[in-house]
Amino acid sequence: MEPIISLKNVCFAYQDDQVIKDVSFDIAPGEFVGIIGPNGGGKTTLLKLLMGFLKPSTGNISIFGSAPTIARQPIAYVPQSVRFDKQFPISVLELVMGGRLSHLPWYGMFSREDKQAALSALERVGLLEFQHRSFGNLSGGQAQRALIARALASNPRLLLLDEPTASVDNQAEADIYNILKGLRGVMTIVMVTHNLQAAIELVEKVVCVQQSATVLKPQQVCEHFALGLYHTPLLKSAAKSETMGSSS
Repeated sequence: MEPIISLKNVCFAYQDDQVIKDVSFDIAPGEFVGIIGPNGGGKTTLLKLLMGFLKPSTGNISIFGSAPTIARQPIAYVPQSVRFDKQFPISVLELVMGGRLSHLPWYGMFSREDKQAALSALERVGLLEFQHRSFGNLSGGQAQRALIARALASNPRLLLLDEPTASVDNQAEADIYNILKGLRGVMTIVMVTHNLQAAIELVEKVVCVQQSATVLKPQQVCEHFALGLYHTPLLKSAAKSETMGSSS
């Protein structure tokens, strides 16, 4: 099976600051992958490289067999949060309909199919009854679920999330993870997370980014990783364990 995402010896630097160094890994169709690492380790930069917002200094990234800038339509992105004027008059449904913009015909009018896709996405995230409410009046957790609905309305094959639970309370975090649990196998999911301890049961692969990248299975992730302690000796030990396991 051909991977949906493939990185080969990818490096990236902001001027003289090396952020990503010699990163290589593949992600298969339908996989749920968690990206972890210390602050400043390169997690968000890696996500921007996958979306084509940044271009590698060296190396190659392939998504659906093409460069990220070509493969954008089947990709949806959920940011940590959105800064906006809470007085701006946009309803929850109108926000979610924004996920259908790439499907618009040349004359630029939403179809009945577009609205149905948006309503289905709202139902999936448990916000159907809020469709006519002002987006600015939602709680933080509800707003984040609305952003997930906007992404899902585009019917993506690849869903990228950048710390989707970073600014919500524990109940909202649990709600979001339940939504993502229901999407496992439906699409490929790549999620940057600050709370691996909560997400470890969801993911099938963990990529620890600290300039370079170490790919682990969830059962290889020790308590130190889950608590956010990314020690280089632990990374080397995990990589050695992975190598020994594959050669046995």
